Amino acid sequence: MVLNRPHDGLVLTDLAQPQPAPSQVLLRVHACGVCRTDLHVIDGELSGGKLPLIPGHEIVGRVMATGAAVTHFKAGDRIGVPWLGSTCGICDYCKNGRENLCGQARFTGYHLDGGYAEYAAADERYCFALPPAYSDAEAAPLLCAGLIGYRALVMAGAAKRLGIYGFGAAAHIVAQVARFQGRTVFAFTRPGDDAGQQFARKLGAAWAGESGTSPPEPLDAAIIFAPVGSLVPQALRATAKGGTVVCAGIHMSDIPAFPYAILWGERSVRSVANLTRRDGEEFLKLAPQVPVKTSIETFDLAQANEALARLREGRITGAAVLVP
Repeated sequence: MVLNRPHDGLVLTDLAQPQPAPSQVLLRVHACGVCRTDLHVIDGELSGGKLPLIPGHEIVGRVMATGAAVTHFKAGDRIGVPWLGSTCGICDYCKNGRENLCGQARFTGYHLDGGYAEYAAADERYCFALPPAYSDAEAAPLLCAGLIGYRALVMAGAAKRLGIYGFGAAAHIVAQVARFQGRTVFAFTRPGDDAGQQFARKLGAAWAGESGTSPPEPLDAAIIFAPVGSLVPQALRATAKGGTVVCAGIHMSDIPAFPYAILWGERSVRSVANLTRRDGEEFLKLAPQVPVKTSIETFDLAQANEALARLREGRITGAAVLVP
C-alpha cells in the first residue's frame, strides 16, 4: 500500500520484491501495526519523508534472505522491525546512549519503506528478536505503541499516581505495565468515549473519565498520547507539585498559553522522541513478565485505508494490525 502524495490515501500497488543490502534482511511480512504516526505521515502533518512511500513501522515477519554482512539473524527467524531504522553511530548522541536524537537517523515507514506490504527489507542491527508467547499480530503493537509507551513511562519517573491521556494502542499497553509496577492508573479519554473508559477500567485503571475533568486525587505524573496541545495545561492542573507531564507523540497541535502558576511548584513538561535499541531490549524482555496482552483488530492489507480512517475517528479499541 503506497503513499504517493499526502492526503490522497494509499494505493494498492505491485512492486518488485526488495533486495537486501549487505547489512539488511529480507522479511516476509506477517503483520504490521497501524500507528498514529502513520496517520501523521499520510495526513501531511510530518514532512520530510520519502515519496512514494510504503508506510508501517510495527513489522513482524520471517527472514527470507540475508545480506552478505548479516551475522545476527538467519533465514526462518521471526523478528520485529521498529520505527528507528538507522543512525550514524558516530555523533555525540549516538556515542552517549541517545541514538534516538541522532540528526542522521532514518525511520521505518517514513524515510525507509515499511511494512504495509508483503515483503520488507530492514537493517538487522535495528531489528529485534520477539518473545515467542505472542502471535505475529499480537506482537506488532509492541514495536511502537509498546516501545514508545515504555520510554514515556520511564520518563514519568517513580510516579505512583499516573494519568494517561488518550487511551489508544500505546496507553492500553502502558497501563498494564504501570499496574504491574504497582502504580495507580487514571485514564482520560475523549468526551463521550464510554467504551474507552470501560476498556481502561477493565485493564486496571482506578478511575476513568473525560479529558477535561479532574481526577479524584492529584497525579504524580501524566503521559499524553493524544496529539492535542490543549491537554498539556489540563494535565498540569491535574498534576501535583514536583510532577511531570510527558508528551509522548511525535506530533501535537499547538499548546495554548497557560498561566505560570500551573507550572510553578517544580512541575515539568517534557517530550519523548523516538526510541533507542536499549528501550526495545528492555521492554521486549519485560512484556512477557507482566504479561502484556495486546488488544488487536486485524485488517487485510488492502483494507489499510479503512483501518487508518477508523483510527483517525477514534473507532479502534486497542490496536489495528494489517495482516498481508
